[in-house]
Amino acid sequence: MERDEMQLTISEIARACGGKLFWKDGEENDMNVTSVTLDSRKTTPGGVFLAVPGEHVDGHRFVEAAFKQGIALAVVSRTPEQLSAETGDPAGAWGNYVLVEDTLQALCRIAAYYREKQKIKVVGITGSVGKTSTKEFIAGVLEKEFRVLKTEGNFNNEIGVPLTLLRIRPYHQVAVVEMGISDFGEMHRLSYMAKPDICVITNIGQSHLDNLRSRDGILKAKSEIFDYMAEDGEVCLNGEDDKLAAIEQIKGRRPHFFGFGGGPGQEIRITDVEAKGFQGSDARLWVGEKCVPVHVPLPGIHMVLNAAAAACVASILGLSPEKIASGMEGVAPVSGRNHLISLKRYTLIDDCYNANPASMRAALDLLSLADTEKVAILGDMFGLGEENAPKLHAQVGSYGAKKGIDRILCVGERSRYMFDAACEQAEGTCQIVHFPNLEALLQALGKEREKYVPDGSTVLLKASHAMEFEKVLDLLKREP
Repeated sequence: MERDEMQLTISEIARACGGKLFWKDGEENDMNVTSVTLDSRKTTPGGVFLAVPGEHVDGHRFVEAAFKQGIALAVVSRTPEQLSAETGDPAGAWGNYVLVEDTLQALCRIAAYYREKQKIKVVGITGSVGKTSTKEFIAGVLEKEFRVLKTEGNFNNEIGVPLTLLRIRPYHQVAVVEMGISDFGEMHRLSYMAKPDICVITNIGQSHLDNLRSRDGILKAKSEIFDYMAEDGEVCLNGEDDKLAAIEQIKGRRPHFFGFGGGPGQEIRITDVEAKGFQGSDARLWVGEKCVPVHVPLPGIHMVLNAAAAACVASILGLSPEKIASGMEGVAPVSGRNHLISLKRYTLIDDCYNANPASMRAALDLLSLADTEKVAILGDMFGLGEENAPKLHAQVGSYGAKKGIDRILCVGERSRYMFDAACEQAEGTCQIVHFPNLEALLQALGKEREKYVPDGSTVLLKASHAMEFEKVLDLLKREP
């Protein structure tokens, strides 16, 4: 049985985060810890609980409960006495704890220290679109040869990345880490923690423009992933992306390019793509001059490109083209990301986790493959900046109308621009409706579902996460 200890002791944690260590009853009892969590409900015996002040709940209120569940250490920014003075209640019985100024900063420092101790290859993945699906392809292919740890869901920010790194165990050989940002400096900090051996950038699209301003700004921010890359690190870039294809060197080394063979110098190419509808695509994979047939099980041409990224990473790590092709075939969709749900009355495409212009177009491309009536329920895209939002929403509306979508339901204030543009482009019997907010859509579907979502249709759900389209998904899954 493989050990699940972290090979990280209480005293090491205190040193890593620069905190002051207080032993229970003054008695030193150093030991390896079992896990690290910010959620007191997920503590394990011998684990570490970081008390993080949240928007609604302060983790310090749960330190006593965490100790009762058997944790070995708490990392806090207030002493029991300070907490009691704030709340007026006794702090209760505490065990070993480390006092720091900032518990979130402590989390990052602990993760950076722990990652440096690990003899493991870390693959860091970023990009405007496709990070989660690319992560699934890379992990799925590498599992043919290695014991792999991967980011859970899209746990890819300054909390998710360190928690992922702290899940590395001695038996893991490769960690596949998704790294998402919304502003300058964030990727620099993620790179400091992850110290990737292989960096993957899927594309440079139009997302988080409110902070990053332009595609050049996005490229600059994403390129911070190279700041702490290993000295002998390798880089995999999408050769079909104009911004990435123009990169000639990174730290004196030429990057590896993947794509459809449309650009020069692509070492990994997927050609002769034959779409199989919602069953995915058949194609030919070229690794250098060697060619093998492949089946990409997730539908859409963008998924073929994500699979090419996985082939690029796998080839660097020594997998044969045959093993790469075999690994691709077993990749499954992630909930909220092009996830097909077959119901008695209709088929849902659950892509409601997040949205930007490029992912909207890719989702509409996927919907257009359906041989049924096609319904697109599209919501607002956030993070585009007030100046860009009208134009970019309008472009999505025009694109949907041109793709031959039968019904386009636009939801939200910004989606009014989507609605107007779709109406200008629409031809024939295309039905286009605008709902001012989510509540109006839910009410309409509750009263006249058949009017908007006919039996036998295929329905795409796509919007930024803050639009809460999960509520639409739940309603449609409750078939009357």
